[in-house]
Amino acid sequence: MPNSDDNRLGGRIARYARVGTAVGGLAARFAGQRVLGIPLERERHAAELRLALGGLKGPLMKVAQLLSTIPDALPREYVQELSQLQADAPAMGWPFVKRRMASELGPAWHTRFKSFERTAAAAASLGQVHKAVALGGRALACKLQYPDMASAVEADLRQLGLIFSLFERTDSAISTRQIQAEIGARLREELDYEREAKQSRLYAAMLADTPGVHVPPVVPELSTRRLLTMEWVEGRRILDFVAENPDARNELAINMFRAWYVPLYEYGVIHGDPHLGNYTVRPDRSINLLDFGCIRVFPPRFVKGVIDLYDALRTGNEEKAVEAYRTWGFASPSKELVDVLNIWARFVYAPIMEDRTRAIEETNGSHYGRETAAKVHAELRRVGGVEVPREFVFMDRAAIGLGSVFLHLKAEVNWYRLFQEMIRNFDVNVLATRQTAALKAQGLPLPE
Repeated sequence: MPNSDDNRLGGRIARYARVGTAVGGLAARFAGQRVLGIPLERERHAAELRLALGGLKGPLMKVAQLLSTIPDALPREYVQELSQLQADAPAMGWPFVKRRMASELGPAWHTRFKSFERTAAAAASLGQVHKAVALGGRALACKLQYPDMASAVEADLRQLGLIFSLFERTDSAISTRQIQAEIGARLREELDYEREAKQSRLYAAMLADTPGVHVPPVVPELSTRRLLTMEWVEGRRILDFVAENPDARNELAINMFRAWYVPLYEYGVIHGDPHLGNYTVRPDRSINLLDFGCIRVFPPRFVKGVIDLYDALRTGNEEKAVEAYRTWGFASPSKELVDVLNIWARFVYAPIMEDRTRAIEETNGSHYGRETAAKVHAELRRVGGVEVPREFVFMDRAAIGLGSVFLHLKAEVNWYRLFQEMIRNFDVNVLATRQTAALKAQGLPLPE
């Protein structure tokens, strides 16, 4: 059976027409601003852009989520409006579900389930989830990919590149070339549900001995490249749970901290989607980790660089800081650039610098990192700008995204002790050996 969702020319052209019209309006306004001096009303045009794109499923939603935690990749007005796209795209109907299930599991697909709910339990950026019951009685979550997603990814990435280039012409503080490359690579990976199944099993193995964290098992016989079936796990949304159990804030924050950073410091792997919707809470206050489409595997030397920079900031060792930035991919950073990067690094590392209980941020109460990001952006423009390395993109996203989650939780924890617990026995060679074994066991590629 031919794959109806291949990266088809027709699908790309239709997507280009819809997205291109919206982005073309942005380009025209920028031209007016640069050539004729016509002021660009960012908030109004950002709202127009969202309305023009409303109802389009897929990558733009995911891109908005990514950009919201990469400071200053795009102006805040556009990120805020694009992030609302998810609410504009309802789930696909039953005719689509039947076609998709038949194409993935065969025309008699329904005989492989005791029951299958027609209405989606959740609609996300690249697919929707239906609850089902296996023949043996086990509750299942079936994630179906939306149609023509390969075409949508390529069309949206091309237009995203245009948006980035337009902003770079008026603001040279950050070169987004590597940001675009990294987002593109991760989005293309997310289309492969067979890969996501492997990544889910990887997380189950990495977190097997970590208390307070659960990874639902994959059901391989009911999974394909565009259908991922996992065990359904019961749980409540984090903020709903905390609203009724405010004393659970710190315990949940600690569980999430471990869910994120045990894989990083022991295996060099990080979950690339710090979105509150990807976690639910069990009655015993342990958490379910639900989505594994976007992960980032780092070379062991990069993880060592994360710890080296922490040590450099604590001890004032400038040479060690420079070497850490080189390891992260900042080629030959000048002293001026290092000083600017250190402003951001000191902010990100601040919660783990002192041995005391504290909130994740003690200033900027409602907007994690915004004031610091604005200061760094202005300084980068002053020193001539910087090209953000690819590997830095998701490391930065993890720190800011997870910090925002902790901010929502209003957690007050001794982050220093949690971090020291993570890195106490860190050895880059041990990490390399452990990482290689874990990735090979799941048939996943090693980092370059």
